[in-house]
Amino acid sequence: MDRIINFFTNLGMPHTFRPENLLEILILAFIIYELLIWVKDTRAWTLLRGIIVVVVFAAISYFLNLTTITWLFSRTAGVLITIIVIVFQPELRRALEQLGRNNLLAALFKPGSSGIGKESARSREKINAEIVRSVFDMSRTKTGALIIIEEQVSLNEYERTGIPLDALVSSQLLSNIFVKNTPLHDGAVFIRDERVVAATCYLPLSEDMEISKELGTRHRAGVGISELSDCLAIIVSEETGAVSLAEGGGLIRGIDREALAKRLKGADEKKHGLFNLKGIAKGDKETSVK
Repeated sequence: MDRIINFFTNLGMPHTFRPENLLEILILAFIIYELLIWVKDTRAWTLLRGIIVVVVFAAISYFLNLTTITWLFSRTAGVLITIIVIVFQPELRRALEQLGRNNLLAALFKPGSSGIGKESARSREKINAEIVRSVFDMSRTKTGALIIIEEQVSLNEYERTGIPLDALVSSQLLSNIFVKNTPLHDGAVFIRDERVVAATCYLPLSEDMEISKELGTRHRAGVGISELSDCLAIIVSEETGAVSLAEGGGLIRGIDREALAKRLKGADEKKHGLFNLKGIAKGDKETSVK
């Protein structure tokens, strides 16, 4: 208890409250809010959660007087911050560029987004049905395709590598995009909520050596993006027409129409907090579904 009291005493908190303190609180709250919004729209969101766990563990070590662990944290904290800045240098650069382009006052008073909250269950079911219909239409004609369905983790940095579309999801649109030798057929299509947001996007390839050598770049790209986020990647093989689903770094090969529809429905329910889903692809790196 004495360590806790001494900790807050050493923070040097002011003994009197002045109007200037309220202004400082508002400014800091706005900065922290904007920082969290930016982090949530990048891969740094996963890192931030890990950092919070480490900080909590360090605080517990300090309050319990675990001197060795506290000493290690104090010696490595500066190095870890430097490493974080180096690893996320592209995200930091884009954030500063965006800050220079945006109007600060407009950011303060802009209305909040209400897209997902107003999306009905019937609308989501319709969108999922359009995706499934398109996937198996392309499977029947052996049209290669790679469809990325964004979940909680934003994939804006990969969407920016393609061509913006912002179109309502339909089976006809998806099928037409992937017709061979058309301008948009190469690369991945990104779907966020009920919109096709971009096409011809480039994705990182998985370096997992356990992936079957018979699978090509399209499958490795689907697995690669699923390793970096919680998205669903639907892959249609151009050689065999087989449909595969990548999730969490795992790959389900030969998935059928009913299983895909069920997985899309489960992802929607998880995203909107309806129940705690256990993924059907958890465990094995590669699974075959008959």
